Amino acid sequence: MIVPVDDKNLRAAAEIHAASWQDSHRAFCSPEFVALHTPERQAAYLKRKMEAGARVFMLIADKPVGVVSITKNLIEDLYVLPERQRRGFGTALLHFAIGQCAGAPTLWILENNTDAARLYERSGFAPTGRRNSITGKLDEIEYARR
Repeated sequence: MIVPVDDKNLRAAAEIHAASWQDSHRAFCSPEFVALHTPERQAAYLKRKMEAGARVFMLIADKPVGVVSITKNLIEDLYVLPERQRRGFGTALLHFAIGQCAGAPTLWILENNTDAARLYERSGFAPTGRRNSITGKLDEIEYARR
């Protein structure tokens, strides 16, 4: 079941976001920077996004397991709890998010996130050639659905 995130379930969404963000960034970010991404910080981040017009959704299986945000046709913040990955939850969230877009969906991923690239490419996304430098050493790459 995929439900909208609101004030009542924001904490659960933030816990997923924090745990997943920390897990996915641990290999290339400093421990101090990773530790900053607490559920409280991620709740404030998600709340700001919603106030700016993003729609945030949470996937609930037996418990909350994943989140995604959509702003117009931009899909962001697709995270699944590390211990629940590779079970179809990311694919379900992605397909749901695609259905929420009025036009051609786009998203950005870190160039070192090969697992995400495989997920998106299996769902019809391809790199557009646009890149943003994140740290001077790491870029994010835009993908669009064909």
